[in-house]
Amino acid sequence: MERGDLLSVNGGIFAPQGKAIQEYANHDVRVLVVGNPCNTNCLIARLNAPDLPAERWFAMTRLDENRAKTQLAKKAKLPVSVVTNMAIWGNHSATQYPDARNARIAGMGAYDVIDDHGWLKGKFIESVQKRGAEVIEKRGLSSAASAANAVIDSVNSIRTATPWGDWTSLAVVSHGEYGAPEGLQFGFPVKTDGKNWEVVEGIVHDDDAKDRIKKTTEELLQERDLVKALIPA
Repeated sequence: MERGDLLSVNGGIFAPQGKAIQEYANHDVRVLVVGNPCNTNCLIARLNAPDLPAERWFAMTRLDENRAKTQLAKKAKLPVSVVTNMAIWGNHSATQYPDARNARIAGMGAYDVIDDHGWLKGKFIESVQKRGAEVIEKRGLSSAASAANAVIDSVNSIRTATPWGDWTSLAVVSHGEYGAPEGLQFGFPVKTDGKNWEVVEGIVHDDDAKDRIKKTTEELLQERDLVKALIPA
C-alpha cells in the first residue's frame, strides 16, 4: 500500500479513536501509538483529543532503536546491553535518522569503537530504515513480536528513571527542539525521572545528520498536509 493510501485508511481510524479517548479515557491516561504511519496517526488522534495534554501522547520509535542497537553490537562484536545513547530522529519510516554519531558502545563513541565509518554512514542507516520492509519480504509477515517487545520497552522507559547520561527514543510532541516544527509528533532522544519526560538538549549534529533530519521533517510535514481534513481546525 502506498504511504498516502495508508494515511487515508488509518487516519480514518485514528481520528475517531482520538475522539473516543477525549470522551471516555481516564484523566491521566498515557497513549502510545504503534499503528503505522505511527507519528502522523498519533498526531491525528492527539489533535482529536484536545483536552488531553500533548505530552501524554507518544508514537513508537523504540523498535528502530532496538534494531539500531543490535546492528551496532553485532558490528562491534559486543553484547547489545553495552550500546547506549541511541537516538532515532524524526519519522518512523524510511527517512528516519538512526544517530550512530552520538551513540555509545561500552561508554565510548560508536565511531571510536567501530573503525568502518563508511558502514556507519551508509549501510547501518539504511538497514535500520528498511528493516521492517526486509522482515516482511523474508518472512511474509511483519515483525509483530519485536514490535510488541518494543512497546514494553517504550512503556518501561517512561515509567522508569533514565540511567544517568543515557536517553531513549520516542516520538513526542515537538516544541521546536532542534528546529522541528512545533506540534509535530517527532522522534527525539528523551529522558525521564519516572514521572516527567523531556527532550535531551545539546546534542550536536554534523552536516550529514542535519540533512537527514531535514528530510524526515519534510516527510512529516507532507504527511500532516495529507491528513489535514482529519485534524480539527
